[in-house]
Amino acid sequence: MKILVVDDLEFMRTLIRDILETGGHEIVAEAADGRQALLLRRAWKPDLTLMDISMPRMDGLEALKRIKDDDPDSRVVMCSSLGEQEKILEAIRLGASDYVVKPFRKERLLSAVRKAAE
Repeated sequence: MKILVVDDLEFMRTLIRDILETGGHEIVAEAADGRQALLLRRAWKPDLTLMDISMPRMDGLEALKRIKDDDPDSRVVMCSSLGEQEKILEAIRLGASDYVVKPFRKERLLSAVRKAAE
């Protein structure tokens, strides 16, 4: 799958990229916030967006809402920290394909991507 990785922390984007690439996926672009993610989605048209919920400028929930408004069939897996259960429920309500709680295990991240691809 061609994947857009969105997280405000560079080390987290690097960790996610390494896990997904070893799982056979292609990272087509990386974004540090929701605004950048929207621009990169239009440019790269990824099969899946893996996006953090808490980010500056535009958070993941607002970006998810805009992505789904633009393309209701788009696949988005959300990442969140422990303690963000309300935000996770909101993401699912907005149409997220799945979510992964940080810190996540490699197997759980790959499983969420596989599930979203089906």
